[in-house]
Amino acid sequence: MRRIDAIGIGLGIFIAGGLAYVGLQLVGFDNQQAGIWSQILLVAVLVGWLATYFFRAVGQKMTYHQQREQYEQEFLQKRLEELTPEELARIQAEIEQEEQSQV
Repeated sequence: MRRIDAIGIGLGIFIAGGLAYVGLQLVGFDNQQAGIWSQILLVAVLVGWLATYFFRAVGQKMTYHQQREQYEQEFLQKRLEELTPEELARIQAEIEQEEQSQV
């Protein structure tokens, strides 16, 4: 995330809080109740966003992890395609030898 994105998100949350406060006043809440409920709404939204972030980070479903995994798969596929049949057979023999030595 770029710095300007973080500034924009912060400004958007600030404006949303102000709009919620004004909206609650227009609905009929007094100043104190509108302030309390707008803060509760803001905290609930932030906790919800943090929960989704936490679950994406723990489950490694973040964009970075997905891009890295895709890059590694494409890189290995390209390297596999570049191997000659002799090299491929040699690697296969090494893998079979390692599997037999582990058993």
